Amino acid sequence: MTSQKTILRALAGETLATPPIWMMRQAGRYLPEYKATRAQAGDFLSLCYNPDLAAEVTLQPIRRYGFDAAILFADILLLPQALGADLWFVTGEGPRLSTITDQAGLDKLGPVDEIDAVLSPVYETVKILSRELPSETALIGFAGAPWTVATYMVAGRGTPDQGPAHALKNENRPVFEALLDKITQGTIHYLSRQIDAGAEVVKIFDSWAGSLQGEDFAKYAVEPARQITAALKAKYPHVPVIAFPRGAGEKYEGLHKAIGAECIALDDGVTPEWAAAHVQTGGCVQGNLASSHMVTGGDDLVRETRRVVDAFSHGPHIFNLGHGITPEADPANVQLMIDTVRGG
Repeated sequence: MTSQKTILRALAGETLATPPIWMMRQAGRYLPEYKATRAQAGDFLSLCYNPDLAAEVTLQPIRRYGFDAAILFADILLLPQALGADLWFVTGEGPRLSTITDQAGLDKLGPVDEIDAVLSPVYETVKILSRELPSETALIGFAGAPWTVATYMVAGRGTPDQGPAHALKNENRPVFEALLDKITQGTIHYLSRQIDAGAEVVKIFDSWAGSLQGEDFAKYAVEPARQITAALKAKYPHVPVIAFPRGAGEKYEGLHKAIGAECIALDDGVTPEWAAAHVQTGGCVQGNLASSHMVTGGDDLVRETRRVVDAFSHGPHIFNLGHGITPEADPANVQLMIDTVRGG
């Protein structure tokens, strides 16, 4: 029986007259209702680990906008925490972690099969959402890609050029590759549990893939994503995978086959016309309106939204931004984008 959920139809390769739409970071700081729930939780990690409140913020943009999919509210750094890294958030600055720069640091991490002790609240959030989402709305689970997660675990924070992770890769490759493998195996387990709890699609976010050059991109962005996808397909052959190696540029071409994912999500560093000719030929694509339009709005937003829809209209497409919506975005601009996509 064919699913009536439009995102699942697009992921199955169907070209739809109106593309399904959701938005990265659609549950977040641009919404006043999110800010209220975040204040109720007390701090960001408490919100992530409170199933009722995490489900509430996941549902808020669905109630407001009627997106075709909800994405689990969580954070890519919950997995390192579950593996044994210390994790905290500094207000106004972002995440901080204990660092792993050598074998001793790697040895402090716990076994993959024990991460559920920390992550079980996340699975409970997925269960709540699978019950409470509208019948037409798909539920997306997610995790960070191994390279991107590793960049935070090595540096202890976000960095402009992922320099500490590149240094470990170049200076102590056995430790670097062992860390990447640990994250890969943890991600397979984590996403499997999300699917068990009710996630219908999973997305792998490789936010810093673009800093990997040459053969490193194939070895440390593509290959871990391929391993995760293959392991999930072996257990859950009907659950589609969206891969998002942000900043891949021309390397987006051929990634459907190389990773095995049903969909490749695109940032706005490539034009929709180029991506339609070089990437969409391999399967469903997701993207790729610049998130800045959610701040500026107006005629430019309408024109560029139509441009993206038109460029991808001859194949399977999920409309989205090229990156997450930013806190300063105007909620009214989101509605304008949706109305434009849906022909309003």
